[in-house]
Amino acid sequence: MARQGEIGAMSAGAAGRAKSEPRVRARAPLRLGLAGGGTDVSPYADLHGGAVMNVTIDRYIYASIDPAPAGEVVLESQDLGLAVRYPAVAPLPLDGRLDLLKAAYNRIMRDFLDGRTVPLRLATYSEAPPGSGLGSSSTLVVAVVQALAERFSLPLGEYDIARLAYVIERQDLGLAGGRQDQYAATFGGFNFMEFRADDAVIVNPLRIKPWIASELEARTLLCFTGVSRESAAIIAEQARNVAQGASRSVEAMHRLKAAAVAMKEALLTGDLDALAATLREGWQSKREMAQGIATSTIDQAIETAMAAGAIGGKVSGAGGGGFIMFLVPLERRRAVTEALAARGHRVEGVRFTAEGATAWRI
Repeated sequence: MARQGEIGAMSAGAAGRAKSEPRVRARAPLRLGLAGGGTDVSPYADLHGGAVMNVTIDRYIYASIDPAPAGEVVLESQDLGLAVRYPAVAPLPLDGRLDLLKAAYNRIMRDFLDGRTVPLRLATYSEAPPGSGLGSSSTLVVAVVQALAERFSLPLGEYDIARLAYVIERQDLGLAGGRQDQYAATFGGFNFMEFRADDAVIVNPLRIKPWIASELEARTLLCFTGVSRESAAIIAEQARNVAQGASRSVEAMHRLKAAAVAMKEALLTGDLDALAATLREGWQSKREMAQGIATSTIDQAIETAMAAGAIGGKVSGAGGGGFIMFLVPLERRRAVTEALAARGHRVEGVRFTAEGATAWRI
């Protein structure tokens, strides 16, 4: 039977961990969806093939592994303020408390350790709020899988880590969603991704010229709408629309897939005007995929930013809330920031990162 523990007590216990067993740490970057998001979700990806253009940013989710008291598995989420203990008996119960962590642990034990249950303490920390639209749930699973792979010296490559994270979320937990987030967090950098039937994924890393990446950073602002959305309902409706052949939604996804290709070409050639136009057009297409993607709060924020000088904007993620990405000429950056702040929105800059999921020992 599970026993909920206290975070403070476990933090103190971690201080006395065995000297012979080092702490393992891993991190995985969050991502911005630039174009094509939604075409990586079944059944569209299976029926028509999907394409997404994304880039990882300097926001991370961390996972740490330490020894735990003999016979126990200790799980902790600093963000949720929740810590639980379970007897080291496989599999850990999926009871609604830290199930992402438990499902990742169960999968690694089953597939790579002959079903054994190894006592350990696993803790996570995120630099973005849940429902941010930056791929936080999938990135968390990637960070946990990367940490467990390091802890048990598993010979897993990038595709293996991403695939495992996808299986844990979509199959083991039955969570609705697409495929891009796990692969973005694992590979890192600017990636053009192709999605095909039977969960096949091809990641094409792009060599973006430094001046293009630097200028795009200078023009990019993130605006948090203050509304963390639950993406599952939006994604489920999107999937139903495709399965039922809703022409408006399917045609919108076709346009989004084409936008991903256009975005890739704009990034490679440094055509920032085309990039902004693709961002604008992509947002208009995304709005048509399902209800709830656009809200009055989102529309108001985009209208405010555009009136102050932004040249493009879109929600990152499934929609309904989270972060909005804006493209803003550097000369209008302060005006846009102040206009959004006046409406109560938090605005921040961003830096791109080329490194994907990584792990180390202390």
